[in-house]
Amino acid sequence: MVEICKGVYVGTLEDYESVVNDYSFFTVIAAKEPYHRRAVGYSGRSCGKEHPEYLYAERERCLICNLIDVDNPDWISPVIISKALESVGNAVENGLKVLICCNQGKSRSAGIGMLFLNRSGVLGGSFEEAEQSYRQLYPCYEPANGIRQFIKSNWNEM
Repeated sequence: MVEICKGVYVGTLEDYESVVNDYSFFTVIAAKEPYHRRAVGYSGRSCGKEHPEYLYAERERCLICNLIDVDNPDWISPVIISKALESVGNAVENGLKVLICCNQGKSRSAGIGMLFLNRSGVLGGSFEEAEQSYRQLYPCYEPANGIRQFIKSNWNEM
């Protein structure tokens, strides 16, 4: 778990397990497996698109996103990413520490963290310049092509 700005951390599902009972934390889990599946309660390949929590499930001190690491950015939902960024911002405003996590802490959570820093004005410039700066803050950043291309395409909009 690495602090990327005051009170905002990026990490893994193991890190989540270490803070799950810490009420000073709000967590964004950017991983379908296993937490979105558990929260929503589906057993097949995926949650049905008609389900009201298909994209994300909101729970006490936690947003659980239906995100997988993919090569195609079209599979990354802007609704999920916007909700994650909004949730991080709200938690910070309410004085909570925030953990943004995914399975390995390299791609989805790292990408959301980078977008949050951009939205907050911590990172500036072009996507490429910000990505280089972000690697200094968060050396574990190794995004899959899908999340990286999504961030790059939406750099000025998110």
